[in-house]
Amino acid sequence: MELTIIALFCGALLFCVAMDFSIVYALFTGLGLFWFYGFKKGFGIKQLGQMSFAGVWKVKNILITFMLIGMLTAIWRTAGTIPFIVCTATQFITPQIFIAMTFVLNCMVALLIGTSFGTAATMGVICVTMAHSMGINIVPVCGAMLSGTFFGDRCSPVSTSALLVAELTDTDIFDNIKNMAKSCAVPFVLAVAVYLAMGFVFTGVGEVPDLYALFGREFALRWITVIPAAIIIVLSLFKIRVKAAMITSIIVALPIAVMVQGVAAAELPGILFWGYTTADAQLAPMLNGGGVVSMLRVALIVCVSSAYSGIFEKTGLLDGIKHKIEAISRKATPFAATLAAAVGASAVACNQTLAIMLTHQLCDKIHSDKSTFALALEDTVVVTAALVPWSIASGAPLASVGGPVSAIPFACFLYILPLWRMVWDMAEKRKNKA
Repeated sequence: MELTIIALFCGALLFCVAMDFSIVYALFTGLGLFWFYGFKKGFGIKQLGQMSFAGVWKVKNILITFMLIGMLTAIWRTAGTIPFIVCTATQFITPQIFIAMTFVLNCMVALLIGTSFGTAATMGVICVTMAHSMGINIVPVCGAMLSGTFFGDRCSPVSTSALLVAELTDTDIFDNIKNMAKSCAVPFVLAVAVYLAMGFVFTGVGEVPDLYALFGREFALRWITVIPAAIIIVLSLFKIRVKAAMITSIIVALPIAVMVQGVAAAELPGILFWGYTTADAQLAPMLNGGGVVSMLRVALIVCVSSAYSGIFEKTGLLDGIKHKIEAISRKATPFAATLAAAVGASAVACNQTLAIMLTHQLCDKIHSDKSTFALALEDTVVVTAALVPWSIASGAPLASVGGPVSAIPFACFLYILPLWRMVWDMAEKRKNKA
């Protein structure tokens, strides 16, 4: 019966993907299927409701953070923080290193704002627009963009995926980030080297556009606008709680928006809720967005997905698959087993959040140390979710920049990282046996 329920859920996910329906419909269908399974196992409505609520309650801090991230990304646009950083960074670009710089710039922006979708919609759009103007093939550019957005999504202190992993594994996000920085150092260098080599293959003929002139029509591009972003970095170094750091950054950005950018104070509450919008048609695709409203859909996905975890834990729906994962762990390594679970979960879940939660559920018994488990999740499911062509993890960023699915093989960091970790862990295992 377990396989039938899971198969029906997979069918609902694939149907929504094929018909271009919101993944939320499939998630609610899955919730109904899992409740039905619980009934068959002898659980009552009240018990199933408590299981679902327990799962959602576990990620309550994530839901609060989602709202803060929405406000943060809106006010950073309004205050000119993102435009100034983008304009400054693009001064260092030449056509030969453009693909590598696309990767690095998207890494930087994603580290700052903590969202792959938001990064793709800002720096990603800018990079692809510049690639068009310089006559560079956009397929590798989109691949580099996808790599960069998930590099930052993985290890930003304001990343929802990093916060979710910390919450699920009961670990400190700043300790996790330190571990992630160590594990990704070699893959990052390898990815940059690959993209530099690509730059000499996919060469362009045009010039880098003048973004200062473009953004200067809407913003006063001054150094003071960087302060809200700098605050996040500084407070993170001092291990100030993420929510407190974001609130501080938002508060500091408000007067900058008013005094530097000339935004009316009465407009700020609306911007924080609905997001930033500009009347400039050329800037709108690059900058419009953010706000609490922008996070409501992903918050709903997390709520429904989180409800699954409590049901799975109490009903034992995933026990059969967990035993197989544990067998892989014994034969290979816990990391290899986590990677296997992550690939399957990413293919089935069609979104990063549910994939993370499923992988956590399947692998929570094979790692003895919480920090090691958190790092394993960050080095597997957080990045592999974006390698699935039918997942919104890759589909949404590529759609926002007008990129093709064929760009996914060029997202080399996303598969260099887990492969590097697997090779390293296997080598460590052989070393310990010797």
